[in-house]
Amino acid sequence: MPEKYDASKIHVLKGLEAVRHRPAMYIGDISTRGLHHLIYEVVDNAVDETLAGFCDKITITLAKDGSVSVQDNGRGIPVDIHPTEKISALEVVLTVLHSGAKFENKIYQISGGLHGVGVSVVNALSEYLEAEVYRDGKIYYQRYEQGIAKTKVETRGKSKQTGTKIIFKPDKKIFKKTEFDFNTVANRLRELAYLTKDSKIELIEEKTGKKELFHYPGGILDYVAYLDQGRNRLHKPIYFADRRNGIEVEVSFQYNDSFLENIFSFVNTINTHEGGTHLAGFKSALSRKINDFARSTQSIKDSIELTGDDCREGITAVLSIKIPNPQFEGQTKTKLGNSEAKGIVESVVSEKLGAYFEENPRMLNLILSKVIAAAKSREAAKKARDLARRRSLLDSDTLPGKLADCSEEDPTRSELYIVEGDSAGGSAKQGRDRRFQAILPLRGKILNVEKSQLNKILANPEIRSIISAVGAGISEDDFDPEKARYHKVIIMTDADVDGSHIRTLLLTFFYRFMRPLIEVGYIYIAQPPLFRVKTGKTEQYIFSEEELESYLKKHKNDKHDISRYKGLGEMNPEQLWSTTMDPDQRILKRVTLEDAVEADHLFSVLMGDVVEPRRKFIEENAKYVENLDV
Repeated sequence: MPEKYDASKIHVLKGLEAVRHRPAMYIGDISTRGLHHLIYEVVDNAVDETLAGFCDKITITLAKDGSVSVQDNGRGIPVDIHPTEKISALEVVLTVLHSGAKFENKIYQISGGLHGVGVSVVNALSEYLEAEVYRDGKIYYQRYEQGIAKTKVETRGKSKQTGTKIIFKPDKKIFKKTEFDFNTVANRLRELAYLTKDSKIELIEEKTGKKELFHYPGGILDYVAYLDQGRNRLHKPIYFADRRNGIEVEVSFQYNDSFLENIFSFVNTINTHEGGTHLAGFKSALSRKINDFARSTQSIKDSIELTGDDCREGITAVLSIKIPNPQFEGQTKTKLGNSEAKGIVESVVSEKLGAYFEENPRMLNLILSKVIAAAKSREAAKKARDLARRRSLLDSDTLPGKLADCSEEDPTRSELYIVEGDSAGGSAKQGRDRRFQAILPLRGKILNVEKSQLNKILANPEIRSIISAVGAGISEDDFDPEKARYHKVIIMTDADVDGSHIRTLLLTFFYRFMRPLIEVGYIYIAQPPLFRVKTGKTEQYIFSEEELESYLKKHKNDKHDISRYKGLGEMNPEQLWSTTMDPDQRILKRVTLEDAVEADHLFSVLMGDVVEPRRKFIEENAKYVENLDV
């Protein structure tokens, strides 16, 4: 008999129990991404104090014991008794979801974060959390464990400073991994520092002694210069700002000699990956003003219409607005929906850009030359694309001859291995499971798309093969991830410098021209073994130097025959299958866009024209990687 369903079966999760029961609902997931989100939520509270004008220093410390402290010099969370909850306001903030001072726009006119969810969620998902509040000349303290108060708010001395210090240690019962990554945290803090130019944000890692101070008095103007480090810039960044109807608008941009558009938009320091009304306003105003000046200066014929894509080719821009009541929509809630934002941004950009062009005719001519060249290039690319289609080179129904396709027709069950070289391709074709694994071998290195126009990219035979095999088109206008013939596109290259270079070239191509495939999680990197170790009659495949060292320590009294693999072609089909292609044994790394801004910056540094930023990157990171392409 089925169990009776009555009122007794309705469970009520009280306090923060719901957070611990379903943590992914509040922080996205319980992997590395969700773990780091804990820090961002606490930091966002401190940044809100900065936006309100009460805080200019935030210090984040990654402690040796795995805990994190975030300290600011803001006003300090109130500790007096809450009028309705009858407990300290500090305890309300740390234990009650949707509590805070951000809802009525009286204390915080502008704020980011999750509006009252953040710090209480951090408390719920921590082994322990300690709060120190500096205000009214005193130091207040309270300790929590798994979101439950273990002490009352107590006074612990006197202090002339003001602010809040939150110390928390993620709960190992919740998270698969509890070790924070310095660089991951640094990327977010750097972004926040650019967007709050009056703040100083310091990151300290006790274990390594690493320290980094993020302070950019130039704000988003400095941000644009940072993003364009690897590119040949055509002029210094342009900057303007204004405030209208309670909305603050900041814009900075510059053009470079690349063929790519890089615009990043923010609302109250939140990265609006999906854009929204504010971004639409910026794009509309930019296109209209450039067309107006192109006609008034007779730079173009009446029959030519410069498109938005023409006007944005080679631009790197940061748009940051502060709005009292942001309304977000879209799948990841990072698309601004406020209708009033479009008109205000459009008005500010039109007015300020018009005045700038009037006062700087040399700059206007330089930008017009770039945009008109983009229009001519677009026409050439259109002809190349049309010619390619007529020849069926980009037709998803016509597959490249070198592709060894799979028999499975369901994309969700199909995999495409993009393999370096005919030799490795041959082994992969023999070793694969033909039912669901397709193999596309490449000859040599593909074109560096960071430096190439679309018509040249479309003429490259290796890139054409990838486009045809994937079957989803290319570029923003033509690309449709739902048409992809495989839901796993796996880059499989040698574990040497050339393999690393080819992998970077392929990732650059996917990022620039098939980015939705990365966003939906279809792009993977295969991890072939680095070593084969024979100990007696046993054979072990090992994937990293650290794993080898650990293995040898465990078997230190045995004799080992160690072979290092440099190329996939060194493996026979059976070895390649068992180590790198067998779903039950292989290691695949999914390519994600944890930080699109930093990803863009990194691609421009590694693949751009300017040598110095790339040399600096290599010098700073050489000790952390095994294969670095120089």
